[in-house]
Amino acid sequence: MESPVSTGESPPAGRPGSALPLARAAPTERRDAARNRVRVLAAAAELFAREGVEAVDVRDIAHAAGVGIGTIYRRFGDKGSLVAALLGDRERDLQDRLLSGPPPLGPGAPPRERLAAFLHALADLTEENLPMLLASEGSASGARYRIGAYNAWRLHAAMLLEQAAPDLDAAWFADLLLAPLDAARYRHQRRELGVRRERVAANLTEAVDRVVAGAGRAPPSG
Repeated sequence: MESPVSTGESPPAGRPGSALPLARAAPTERRDAARNRVRVLAAAAELFAREGVEAVDVRDIAHAAGVGIGTIYRRFGDKGSLVAALLGDRERDLQDRLLSGPPPLGPGAPPRERLAAFLHALADLTEENLPMLLASEGSASGARYRIGAYNAWRLHAAMLLEQAAPDLDAAWFADLLLAPLDAARYRHQRRELGVRRERVAANLTEAVDRVVAGAGRAPPSG
């Protein structure tokens, strides 16, 4: 989340040069190190999906990947950093699609449509990586807002909201639209309340429509 990279969109008024901040590209690795990284991440992803993040030990990942445990500690440091690396790869894939993928997720569609498509894609990422997101976002109070791609998602949503509804408090409403995709809240909706995945997507679209349609109305007095 350190290097600002242009989204290919015109910056919203009052924020010249605004851009989607992408994670830095990984430094060039030796071929064997790059191979080991792919094997470790693939093994970790399979074990996390099958056993759950908490149940998997670094030794399990090393054994499944066919590498020494020292290789994992030297490359990643600990299991939390490995989780972050795996999530980072998947978040960068979504960021790439936001920057240069086909519309409506990528450039070329009206901002309201792009915003709805973005929230749908982010819901898919949350659904497919929920155990890792729960471990990452639950690592400390407020971790969701300090690690991972949240600041990029918030900036992208705010930029599209400013384009769709210039009078809106875009940064505030960006947080509002992203709130249902907090990992713990998403799990509560899906697992405990039984909200279907399709209903989550439909509700996100309706939320975008209502926020954009309501922009410009006079705020309540008092």
